[in-house]
Amino acid sequence: MTSSDDPAGDGGVIGALEAHLLGARPALTQHDVAARAGVPVATANELWHLLGFAHVPDDEVAFTDADVRALELTNDLIALGVLSQERQDGLVRTWGRSFARLADWQVALLASVAEEMGADPTEGLLAVSDEVMPRVEELQSYVWRRHLLSAAARLLAERSSGPSAMLAVCFVDIVGYTSRSRTLSDRELVGWLESFESTVLGLTVDRGGRIIKNIGDELLIVADSADALAEVALELTRRGADPDDPFPAVRAGIAYGEVVTRLGDVFGPVVNIAARLTSVARPSSVLVDLGAYEALSGRADDDTDEHPDHDHAGGYRFRRLRRVSVKGYSRLKVWALQPA
Repeated sequence: MTSSDDPAGDGGVIGALEAHLLGARPALTQHDVAARAGVPVATANELWHLLGFAHVPDDEVAFTDADVRALELTNDLIALGVLSQERQDGLVRTWGRSFARLADWQVALLASVAEEMGADPTEGLLAVSDEVMPRVEELQSYVWRRHLLSAAARLLAERSSGPSAMLAVCFVDIVGYTSRSRTLSDRELVGWLESFESTVLGLTVDRGGRIIKNIGDELLIVADSADALAEVALELTRRGADPDDPFPAVRAGIAYGEVVTRLGDVFGPVVNIAARLTSVARPSSVLVDLGAYEALSGRADDDTDEHPDHDHAGGYRFRRLRRVSVKGYSRLKVWALQPA
């Protein structure tokens, strides 16, 4: 049961967090925010929704000066020509998705830390945030700037090719995820998945690649070099096949070719083919498409019988499979990849 002094029924913790994180308790309606920022209410609402926040009634006092400042900054970027309507929508959506996921993880982390300290999770959140959040915010800014530098270097290297680039694309999928996840507690499942992602991340960045995103129990990674992803995928499947290694069994599909890059994501037939190959790969195996085969072997496949089904080239062993038909692609040329 709640009271007028504690409408959220949480002992005032959320209100205190609002004041701490946003700089003040809410004192403005959406009309107040839009008027003070000098933007139409419809524009303010659109940005709010793109960020992933639910609709707020017109007369609800839910905003602070921080929201006014955010709208003013957005207006500045539009006036400077940085944010066109298309760019604005894409950028704000990306911010909303990325920060929502990051915030969920960080709040769960802080609540866990508070519990370990013997504090009530809700009250402990407030205590931990005072000490931790300024450091987290500073560290986030550092990581962001470092990634900006990496992204700028990639952009300059690919500038001549426009919005597309020649990339190797790989999906790595955990085998038996559903059955294994049923045997784990929530905490064990999170730890298992984080260990999986950390291992893939370490191998990937060491070879100049990067993780684009995770899709459930599957990771999408890319690299400029097909060799880099071949090394990653073969090492992951090797570890997953080792009964003494806690790393889960995985399967992978690699495709190579022209990929469209946008807002940190990748699109196009090459991405689709890599995903399709992963879906038909056997446990602990790596399948590659024609583009990846040619890049890895250093030879072209000309549909002749010049190369045997078991083919050694470029430091790898290739086993030609029968043509594979998957959704959207009929009779793909596919090879199973193994170390030489």
